Amino acid sequence: MASIEIGQPLTARGKATRARIVEAATELVRAHGVANTSLDAVLAASDTSKSQLYHYFADKDDLVLAVIQRQTECVLATHESHLRKLHSLAGLRRWRDAVVELSRQTDCAGGCPLGSLVSELAESPRPRELLAESFARWEALLVAGFGAIQARSGTRRDCDLTELATVVLAALQGGLLLAQTTRSTRALELALDMAIDRVEAQLA
Repeated sequence: MASIEIGQPLTARGKATRARIVEAATELVRAHGVANTSLDAVLAASDTSKSQLYHYFADKDDLVLAVIQRQTECVLATHESHLRKLHSLAGLRRWRDAVVELSRQTDCAGGCPLGSLVSELAESPRPRELLAESFARWEALLVAGFGAIQARSGTRRDCDLTELATVVLAALQGGLLLAQTTRSTRALELALDMAIDRVEAQLA
């Protein structure tokens, strides 16, 4: 992913200032959306000045790219703890259970942080490109896990692991969207269960 910084923070204080701006912007965007998040609101929430903000970001669009990066790291960190240890279908189902439980804990509100950004930014070329890279990284974690499952089971069945990862990720995103709408995890559970059944049929 290409660097998006305008001014590189060379000191610990500078890095902290930039991080504070991005964190404030991320929280505001998550709560109110990109369109309803103003730079003035970011300045107030981060307790920074305009000169500080414009030292690191050319404009709001530039800051939004940093928000995408921040949300990507947060989302992947949440899932990596399960997916990097993925060596069995039981492990995949534990990840599924963790995803459902996380949604249940938030009363299914908010949806996927990356999916929510897509709904606002998919028609803007550079944000779409960065979001596509984010989902590709997520998909790669699944591909690696499926490869480990396949190697451990000793199966020689010819299957497209990337396609299986796409199936699971699509089920996750669609399930989270419906869960957000209905305030119930049922659609998420069904979608992930059907996707995992497809994985099992291909890898078992």
